[in-house]
Amino acid sequence: MTPTRIILLLSPALLLAACGETQDAGGSRSGPSAPMGFELAMAGAAAAAATGDEAAPATPTASPLVDLTPEQLAARIKAGNIRLIDVRTAEEVAQGTIPGAEHIPLDQFDPAKLGADDGREVVLYCRSGRRSAIAAEKLAAATGEPVEHLAGGTLAWEAAGLSLEPR
Repeated sequence: MTPTRIILLLSPALLLAACGETQDAGGSRSGPSAPMGFELAMAGAAAAAATGDEAAPATPTASPLVDLTPEQLAARIKAGNIRLIDVRTAEEVAQGTIPGAEHIPLDQFDPAKLGADDGREVVLYCRSGRRSAIAAEKLAAATGEPVEHLAGGTLAWEAAGLSLEPR
């Protein structure tokens, strides 16, 4: 029997298990049960409660990353009081930047060296949003505060009809 055929034969049982139903060897289904992984999650919560461990949060924590749309960022730039940081490479920056941005490549980005005490709120961006998310997570870990970045990066900025200025 081929691996594909085995997977196809097992798929209904796996799907039913994932949906909270179980199927015995005879093929009859029984009602909903706890979702897969529920036992492990509850065991961890019970162990934390039994030991008085306060480290495990009772509710999910907020994301350290706040996505801004190009329109939101343009409005924030116009209103002022932001420190816009471009974390792209020097080659990418040479092709143009968002007006008012300063350049700190991701490989040189150090939250401790930002000097965020000037009262401006830091907003990060890159080409697609991936590298600025990495930089934002580093900055959020250092400050304990959420950090904003341009979701979709300069690709989204230009797709929204906004232009980059030449360097």
